[in-house]
Amino acid sequence: MNTKLRPLRQGLMLALLLGFVAPVLAQSRKVGPNDLYRYWILLNTSVQMDAPNSGLNLDKPGCAAVSYTVGSDGVPMDVQLVKLVPKSDLGPMALSAVRNFRYGPSLTNRIGEPVATYYIVPFNMPTDKVQRQQLIDACKLPGYAPG
Repeated sequence: MNTKLRPLRQGLMLALLLGFVAPVLAQSRKVGPNDLYRYWILLNTSVQMDAPNSGLNLDKPGCAAVSYTVGSDGVPMDVQLVKLVPKSDLGPMALSAVRNFRYGPSLTNRIGEPVATYYIVPFNMPTDKVQRQQLIDACKLPGYAPG
């Protein structure tokens, strides 16, 4: 009788183990924007953005950090505005730009592994390199590892 229950018990243990492991496996690898090319290549040469006609700080230098996951089909998903410097009404414009990105897998990512990353959308950037870099640095997000 014990030998008849063994396959059932092993099946239940496997199902239980997969229940705990599956959420960990489903999480995307977090990769910084400078290393995204190792997984995904941006195919767009330009993107459409929905620009507001009026609003707060539309003409000020600024940036927006938009996090997203490049899905296995190369389309951004879970697109979220994480940081906006300075406060302005340009957040929806940054979101619309990233939502229109399209990617193809790199040669090292032939299986199309989804990857979480972020993109910094610049607005009205100053011509001075130091000021420009300070603004970009203000929008960088922690926690994204090199590829």
